[in-house]
Amino acid sequence: MSTKRLNKFSFVSFLLLIVIALISSARLSVSAQTTSQKVPLTHESMWMMKRVGPPVPSHDGKWVVFSLVEPAYDEKDQVSDLWIVPANGSARPRRLTFTKGGESGVAWSPDSRQIAFSAKREGDEVNQVYVLDVADGGEAVRVTSLSTGARLPQWRPDGKALLFTSTVYPGAVDDEANKRVAADRKAQKYRVRVYDRFPIRNWDKWLEDTQAHIFVQAAQPGAKAKDLLAGTKLVSERGFGGRQTDSSDELDAVWTPDGDAIVFVATTNRNAAAYADTNTSLFKVSANGGEPVRLTTSGDDFTRPTFRPDGKALYALTEIQTDDKTYHLDRLAKFSWPNTGQPEILTTKFDRSVGSFALTADSKSIFLSAEEAGNEKLYTMPADGGDVRLAMDMMRGVYTNLRIPSKVSPTILIANWESATNPPEVFRLDLNSKTQQPLTSFNADQVAKIDWLPLRHFWFTSKAGKRIHNMIALPPNFDERKKYPLFVVMHGGPHSMWRDNWGLRWNYFMLSRPGYVVLLTNYSGSTGFGEAFAQSIQGDPFKGPANEINEGADEAIRLYPFVDGSRQAAAGASYGGHMANWMQATTTRYKALISHAGLINLESQWGTSDTIYHREINSGGPVWEQGPVWREQNPIRFAKNFRTPIMLSVGENDFRVPLNQTLENWSVLQRLRIPSRLLVWPDENHWILKGENSRYWYQEVYAWLKKYLNEPNGATSDSR
Repeated sequence: MSTKRLNKFSFVSFLLLIVIALISSARLSVSAQTTSQKVPLTHESMWMMKRVGPPVPSHDGKWVVFSLVEPAYDEKDQVSDLWIVPANGSARPRRLTFTKGGESGVAWSPDSRQIAFSAKREGDEVNQVYVLDVADGGEAVRVTSLSTGARLPQWRPDGKALLFTSTVYPGAVDDEANKRVAADRKAQKYRVRVYDRFPIRNWDKWLEDTQAHIFVQAAQPGAKAKDLLAGTKLVSERGFGGRQTDSSDELDAVWTPDGDAIVFVATTNRNAAAYADTNTSLFKVSANGGEPVRLTTSGDDFTRPTFRPDGKALYALTEIQTDDKTYHLDRLAKFSWPNTGQPEILTTKFDRSVGSFALTADSKSIFLSAEEAGNEKLYTMPADGGDVRLAMDMMRGVYTNLRIPSKVSPTILIANWESATNPPEVFRLDLNSKTQQPLTSFNADQVAKIDWLPLRHFWFTSKAGKRIHNMIALPPNFDERKKYPLFVVMHGGPHSMWRDNWGLRWNYFMLSRPGYVVLLTNYSGSTGFGEAFAQSIQGDPFKGPANEINEGADEAIRLYPFVDGSRQAAAGASYGGHMANWMQATTTRYKALISHAGLINLESQWGTSDTIYHREINSGGPVWEQGPVWREQNPIRFAKNFRTPIMLSVGENDFRVPLNQTLENWSVLQRLRIPSRLLVWPDENHWILKGENSRYWYQEVYAWLKKYLNEPNGATSDSR
């Protein structure tokens, strides 16, 4: 090459390098500008994210209805309505209802033209069932008028009648009788609660003697509702009840394919809860009334009955209750229909708990969700049994509330998806392309403004030989070259799992906001790692899991140079609060602790909680036998070792881990003159649910940690 050509080439190359450098510089400038425009998550931005509820697709697969809560710090300013969106994503969602009160229990009519739901509207003293014509439009029409209210409507297969649930007084045969009992009780001059059997409380409520019953009514305003369970032998049994939720008893009632009967769940041995396992069974009752027939005869739990679209099989979730274990997987059971016989357990070889499940319209396949190492993934299997296989892998987030339209082919899958950096939205899942299409994106603009990074996962092998899964959440303005204190946060349960999901009460990025690396360890007892792993906490409630959590902290310090091992704190709620108190008793590695709703005394917790029998089983026998767990894994017995400053928090209406636990802890701390702080929430239960209470709680957490971790320069404890 000649010198002239070489010089020309060099000059061109030089110009090209300059252009590339200018472009790169411009890109870096834009990137830096984009990063600088992002802001840390604040309490207001977290709290005000719109809350998208479970999707309910129409049977023909054209529409999806869901609830949307537009939150406010003052509950009276909060708005909750139903919205609708095309299932193919061809248009944006639009609002269906325009009332202050929320709607729940949405059900589509068989012809996909109407929806029924429960709501308390102007003039209603209690919730009633309303029907809205989606196809032709117009206002929702109230269908029921029971003094005891109505919830969870379900359309008969011919669309001409509805079943629903109402909570009534025992022995009342009709609504007039319920009104008389209510009036008599209101006129009493004394107020007293009287019990002669266990249990007497549930989470934050004293139990009443009312019962959940099934009603059937023509789908027309003013039609007379019939109580199918009134006067039956079943409801007169001392242990009768429904599936107990945080707030009520539910019967999970569904129509049979021919519309002549209803299948539901109920328990008959709840009164044995103080000394034995209890269970819910499947029952069938005629749509005309009569004595219900029990369909399941074992002592195991059966819930969420669901009929296959072809009407030839009934499915339900089942959980073993008969072997003195405190945890079992939720497995999928199949019954032939109409001759049920003994159930076939379809997921015996699948070592994960079934979450939501749905059947395809051709009745050939089942799709289900299940927890797996911080995620909740989508699986599929043949409807008559066979191998469970991964339908769509994912590395971030969780799928919940899976739904499939029952009268359309090919299969349409609708679900909620969320992650730690994405509040729940409604998605359509494409199995061919293995992609998901958002049908809603109410929070997308807000999410894009937040300075946060996806959770990082890591595993280690504990000294006891177990593989332990962990995640970390990083602070805003994260810099790998800097050092950050380690904030170890311990999950409740214990039979739950730290998940890559959105949350308000212990939001990972609200906790990391002041400049902390948040460690989330899925210790022994956690779900999502198989039945044996979850059961392994039985007989070892604190010591083993605490060792794994501490080893997880050691591993995070070893793996990540940006973690400052000289500055560690730990916190948790419920079982995580128990664990914080155990850390107080057994280690001084943490400079500060936070315990919300945590037990300090295994013995008094057993005697005052709303549930007691599983605590006895987990501890190896009744408290008066004083087995090893009662003596060796009870935090209060090690009070002489307490050293670490600790903040306590409790709701006065918490009956699961009652107020006495925190007060006992407080007394010990004050007696020992250990730096401590006590927060008592008069209007909260097991959780801190009110907006302003939540905001104040985060402020207290920030202040407590700053005091003992020497908050890094430039960090802020502003929680607005």
